[in-house]
Amino acid sequence: MTGNITRLDASRLAQLIASRELSPVEVVQAHIDRIAEVDSKVNAIVTLADGAMNAAKKAEAALMSGEKLGPLHGVPFTVKDSIDTAGVLTQRGSPIFKGRIPDTDATAVARIKAAGGILIAKTNLPEFAYSVETDNLLTGRTNNPWNLDYTPGGSSGGESAAIAAGMSPLGLGSDVAISTRGPAAHTGIVGLKATHGRVPASGHWPRVPRRFWHIGPMARSVRDVALAYSLLAGPDGADGFSTIAPSVDTGTGTSNRPLRVGWLTDFFGPLDPEVAKTVKEAAKALSVAGCQVEEVSLPILKETDGVTIFWKLQQMETRSVFEKVTAGHEDQVFNHVKAIFGTPDTSIEDFVAGEQIMERLRDTFAEYFQRYDVLLCPVTPFPATKHGLDDVVIDGQAFSPFQVMNATAIFSLTGNPAMTLRFGTSRDGLPIGVQIVSSWFAESTMFAAALRLEEVSPVRDLHPAI
Repeated sequence: MTGNITRLDASRLAQLIASRELSPVEVVQAHIDRIAEVDSKVNAIVTLADGAMNAAKKAEAALMSGEKLGPLHGVPFTVKDSIDTAGVLTQRGSPIFKGRIPDTDATAVARIKAAGGILIAKTNLPEFAYSVETDNLLTGRTNNPWNLDYTPGGSSGGESAAIAAGMSPLGLGSDVAISTRGPAAHTGIVGLKATHGRVPASGHWPRVPRRFWHIGPMARSVRDVALAYSLLAGPDGADGFSTIAPSVDTGTGTSNRPLRVGWLTDFFGPLDPEVAKTVKEAAKALSVAGCQVEEVSLPILKETDGVTIFWKLQQMETRSVFEKVTAGHEDQVFNHVKAIFGTPDTSIEDFVAGEQIMERLRDTFAEYFQRYDVLLCPVTPFPATKHGLDDVVIDGQAFSPFQVMNATAIFSLTGNPAMTLRFGTSRDGLPIGVQIVSSWFAESTMFAAALRLEEVSPVRDLHPAI
């Protein structure tokens, strides 16, 4: 059993700990050993959490004394370094914040700890959590464990790489336009962006743009992400966007009728044929699994450049905050934030137009989810790319690597819950994910579809050979 510990998901680890087949000390030590074994190649971990082994010993004592156990008792977890952890370095991918140690945990961290989880490490991110590649001047570049020459994406790239490589069974990432879903797809794990406000973002930096940031769980199984979500959801009295009680769920995950699934591959911009094929195969698999499945058309998605709209709606707010933080530290600013500083202001006309398009998108999905329970679509238009943010070539045409957000930014604009899981493999041996989207506050429906898809996935038990 010991040799397989780092291949087990968090739910199974919790079961084995509760039945005393594994000890918390054994489980935590196995993951610390795994970090020591592979992180020199991946560079996903930026800080080991002092006190993890002491916490494991306390968890073991509680287990042996018969105390009531939380659903994650003794299970290790990791946290993206933009999310505060009490007494543990949280440096936000920048030399400007080198040595920063928060006094309190972010709400999400506190809730996982309250469920018995043990923080073992913080994970890498782009500078200020703002790029599609995980690299910065303080802690360097993270590599994709499936192929070290490729990126795990961003901005939760360190978190996704750590989980994929077996350094952690469960983690907390954050998502503003792609940042849990894209890295999860690039590394073959599961990532969630819940309905906006469902999980409090208290203790996350940057705070702007507040209406688009999410904290979300990442793991190697759908059931782990669903469990973590159940622990994370609900208001904390500090995040004004988080006001809905966790018992509220308009989903049909327990309905006796077949799940109604619409699928499409037509988004604004390019799409790699391998990605399109993977979505089609996932749709077929859901049909075989008993879902009511049909291809759909949403013309607004083919007409809408969600990446550009997102950028225009948040650009001035984000740049203003970053300019204040970096004032006097210009020599410590990396490429990603420099690019933000170099963009022109959004005109009021473009801002208003962007708001109106966002409203039309929400109207479109309000109508769509009257007819369908979920939407199945691409996560990213192409698999993970090599390091360097070079243009991506699809069918002989070159495209910006930032178009990786084409199919995810849309659902950040609308606030719909969306998650990704792996369902395919590229010709280069890299994971290909699919995205499942549901109506607002209908996470149970989304999980129901994802669990069915996971059960029939042709790549369910694949792990990187690192």
